Amino acid sequence: MKKSLKILSLVLAAILCLLLTGCQQQEAQPAATATEAPKAENAAASFAGQTLNVYNWGEYIDMNVIYNFEKEYGVKVNYDRYSSNEEMYTKPATGASYDILIPSDYMIERLIREKQLQKIDKSVVTNLNLLYEGVTKLDFDPDNTWSVPYLWQNVGIVYDTTKIAREKMEEKGFSIFLDPEYDGHAYMYDSERDAFMVAFKALGYSANTENEEEITAAFNWLREMDKAIHPSYVTDEVIDAMASGKKWLALVYSGDAAFVLSENENMGFCAPKEGTNICVDAMVIPANAKNPALANVFINYILAYENSLMISEEVGYASSNAQVLAELSGEGGSYNGNEAYLPRTGYEKDEFFHDNETLKKKLAELWIKVKLHE
Repeated sequence: MKKSLKILSLVLAAILCLLLTGCQQQEAQPAATATEAPKAENAAASFAGQTLNVYNWGEYIDMNVIYNFEKEYGVKVNYDRYSSNEEMYTKPATGASYDILIPSDYMIERLIREKQLQKIDKSVVTNLNLLYEGVTKLDFDPDNTWSVPYLWQNVGIVYDTTKIAREKMEEKGFSIFLDPEYDGHAYMYDSERDAFMVAFKALGYSANTENEEEITAAFNWLREMDKAIHPSYVTDEVIDAMASGKKWLALVYSGDAAFVLSENENMGFCAPKEGTNICVDAMVIPANAKNPALANVFINYILAYENSLMISEEVGYASSNAQVLAELSGEGGSYNGNEAYLPRTGYEKDEFFHDNETLKKKLAELWIKVKLHE
């Protein structure tokens, strides 16, 4: 009996000691360490079974990133695609609701003005510090209050270096589209804003000019181009066409140009000295989003190094993640030596488009006349 009590006492003492030791060890741990893991687990668990609706440009992501996000958070992502900012803008009017949109800068400018966006939750989107400096402090949203950069690019000319000397390409810039020597050998991107930008810059004007005389001069420049080289007016089909060397030169977005150059060693890329358009596509959350909490988590997920790397490497457009941008364009990177991958920055003649519905409508009307050879 006494032996049993002694053993019992020893057992109780040991248990008490373990409890005290455990408490002391727990108290010695930093508060953040004790709570970080449960927070992460709870965050993922709290979204299990939910749905995220994403609306993005076509062929503009590595779908493995979507699959990985679904797996990690136990959610379903409905991923729809559009072909223009204007298509994206009008879709919600049909009753469609999205949690994430990825429009371009001038369209974001419009959405902010019309109060169609929710603010980014920076307590969740903590990866903003990973952004490349060149895509921060942008005019339309300098503090990333409403948007977070996704990918970016500029507009330039892809050309066949076996047909056009680099020196001539750099000397002529956009004016090469007026040279009859390339009649039947050119593609012009079928976008009134981009095409008029080419004419505006070739003439020394701003891409956002509202001056009637300058607009008329640009219209006449484009009509002269149409007569001089009879270009084929195309959109995304220009990518494969130039990769296979079907024509000698084309107006192309730099991300698509990066793909062309990676597929065809004879192709070069020129961002003309007259200046060009710089474009940033950014993630935003619509005012009518049904799941903004998960949308913020998704935005932060996209910015992370591994996911940003997968996306940029897959589609060829410049990453908004500084480390990824340096790695892909640097020695040993997938786009090392690819002159189209890394857009030019800090050049005073390069511009962002600004939202101007009156100008856009006018240019659209004139662009139709150019293509009808009027």
